[in-house]
Amino acid sequence: MNAYGRQLLTALRFLLCTTLILGLAYPALVFGLGQLIAPAQANGSLVSVDGKAAGSSLLAQPVTGEEFFYPRPSAVQWDAAGSSPSNLGPNQPSLIEAMTTNKAEVATRENVVPGSIPIDALTASGSGLDPDISLANARMQLPRVAKATGLGEATVNELIRENTNNAVLGFLGQPSVNTTTLNAALLQARTNP
Repeated sequence: MNAYGRQLLTALRFLLCTTLILGLAYPALVFGLGQLIAPAQANGSLVSVDGKAAGSSLLAQPVTGEEFFYPRPSAVQWDAAGSSPSNLGPNQPSLIEAMTTNKAEVATRENVVPGSIPIDALTASGSGLDPDISLANARMQLPRVAKATGLGEATVNELIRENTNNAVLGFLGQPSVNTTTLNAALLQARTNP
């Protein structure tokens, strides 16, 4: 076999080995570790209602109706394919206009004074699809949801508590309420009292 043939054979063996290692073994290892260490997250963090997948706890869902908790406004009109922030600065007229519009809508829907509305009820998150809201935002919505569902404020407040994520390591960030899991819990509570 000449030098060209030996080099070609070496290159083909290298291609086969790297394909097996990087194309099959490594992805299988990562998949297996994901299933072992964090199966819920590796499978999409699915939220179930009556045994059927209803969404992901990582993504907010658009809400209409009085019986659900509203997530933050979406900068991408709930299109996960275009997930991104609005990239609007605090002095841009379009952001100020959107916040003014949101403030009027929230004040009417929640029957509160516009000055008491938490900022996260008026502005979109960095991804435009974040399901987390502040405790203040959840507590502002509690009377409306309790009345609309007929579950009572104590029951709805307990569901808020159960769906509150505390600060990471107890000091990084602030507690937040996941609206996707909270709304799924509300559906469960209403269908299975």
